Amino acid sequence: MGLSLLDWVEFMVRWFHVIAGIAWIGSSFYFIALDLSLRKSSSLPDQAYGEAWQVHGGGFYNLVKYLVAPDRLPNHLTWFKWEAYATWISGAALFILIYYLGAELYLIDYEKMELTPPVAILISILGIIVGWVAYDLACKSPLGKSNFTLSIFLLFFFYIIVLGFISDS
Repeated sequence: MGLSLLDWVEFMVRWFHVIAGIAWIGSSFYFIALDLSLRKSSSLPDQAYGEAWQVHGGGFYNLVKYLVAPDRLPNHLTWFKWEAYATWISGAALFILIYYLGAELYLIDYEKMELTPPVAILISILGIIVGWVAYDLACKSPLGKSNFTLSIFLLFFFYIIVLGFISDS
């Protein structure tokens, strides 16, 4: 039995997601290392936080960090956002390809409840929305003032939600 077009699309999106995730993590690690290498200097502009000198590929780089945007930005500004966007978008696409287009296989357990794929997908989407709203409200509530208390609350909240999704009723 050969692979269908959908299998190939899923394969390509899956690898794109992995590569985008690696790029995102790599750039995050780079900026952590960059922040740790910053040094104060009397020659820095007034609004600058620190600078770092680096060498790579035979070239020398002098990087200056500003905590707020300086008065004048260059015409060419490199944004490190596409790795995160690509990871999120490809992950959402992969989620749809696997779970929503394959709802009968991955989303529905007919021994627990007989659902049609559209109903199962709607329940899934509502579950994501309810979880997102509950998380946001919990973070903005007094619970959000303590990471430990918030974490314990969210652990139990989502545990109850999961129990509701896997119950035999």
